[in-house]
Amino acid sequence: MSISTERHHDHFELGLHTFGDVTASADGSRTLTQPEVLRNVLAEARMADETGVDVLGVGEHHRPDYAISAPDVVLSAVGAATERIKLISAVTVLSSDDPVRVYQRFATLDGLTGGRAEVSLGRGSFIESYGLFGYELSDYEQLFEEKLDLFARLRSEGPVSWEGTMRPALRDQQIHPTTVHEQGLPAWVAVGGTPASVVRAARHGLGLELAVIGGAPQRFRPLVELYHRALGEFGFADARRVAMHSHGFVADTDDEAREIFYPSWADTMAQLGRERGWGGGRPGRDQFAEEVEHGSLYVGSPETVARKIVRSQKLLGISRFGLKYGNGSLAHEHMLRAVELYGSRVKPLVLDMLSES
Repeated sequence: MSISTERHHDHFELGLHTFGDVTASADGSRTLTQPEVLRNVLAEARMADETGVDVLGVGEHHRPDYAISAPDVVLSAVGAATERIKLISAVTVLSSDDPVRVYQRFATLDGLTGGRAEVSLGRGSFIESYGLFGYELSDYEQLFEEKLDLFARLRSEGPVSWEGTMRPALRDQQIHPTTVHEQGLPAWVAVGGTPASVVRAARHGLGLELAVIGGAPQRFRPLVELYHRALGEFGFADARRVAMHSHGFVADTDDEAREIFYPSWADTMAQLGRERGWGGGRPGRDQFAEEVEHGSLYVGSPETVARKIVRSQKLLGISRFGLKYGNGSLAHEHMLRAVELYGSRVKPLVLDMLSES
């Protein structure tokens, strides 16, 4: 089937995502503390709101190299300090959490911020939360399957009865607080590229968020087509939204963006390679350039990044793009400027390009 892009032009959203990477100081002389990083994230969020960014996504990790383990708490602080920006997790690791508590926390955030909260649900790209909260990795698939099923039912905001094997059953339980949304709290399922995950999102009628973090974006087109087919097969006549999450960085010029971003990106990739057994050591500049020019890194001037976002929108028919703008030790001062450019320059450029197509 073909992917329609026309219906998304008028309400295409530009978002920013952060995991609260533990960064270096501006002069590179020290590593910031996690409390310092959390306060810097709040400053970056205020800048995003002031410059017109549509959505802020905050990730969940339980590692020393990331400062955010409780996205809903961070988003509550952001909500109190901002006026209009939407607030979403990026992602909530539902497998090692309780769906009822997740719904309650984000429904609370939604009420406090006048309906600005959303939640993106995933299994997580790291596994630390499983042992931390007493779950077995052998239950990886079953945990997410059952908990997503329960979460989807909670969105009715009426009495819920549910039974599974991974948490106690519910019998006509009413969950509070409720929200003002007719179809319940806005929710997405974050997927890394497996067809089964795409079909699961469609089966529950939830939005699809594609984590495109390596290789060419066009390889995800068959998954978007599968999602739309599956929605129809599961009886969802109205279109559900597709979002895309990728890494990148914006500076005043292409050369400046590459020079600033490359060292932290290369260090992060080398660390992940050691942890996951990829091997190969620190990636070189040629590999970096390949990802920037043809892959899933959105690095460059506002014009360069905007053009690449527009190409992805036309290719995949997405209604939202989220740029993970920090990476490893990349200093807060650089990220703050990137946020400013993304809201004030990239967003208008993208919308102008889409309106002309």
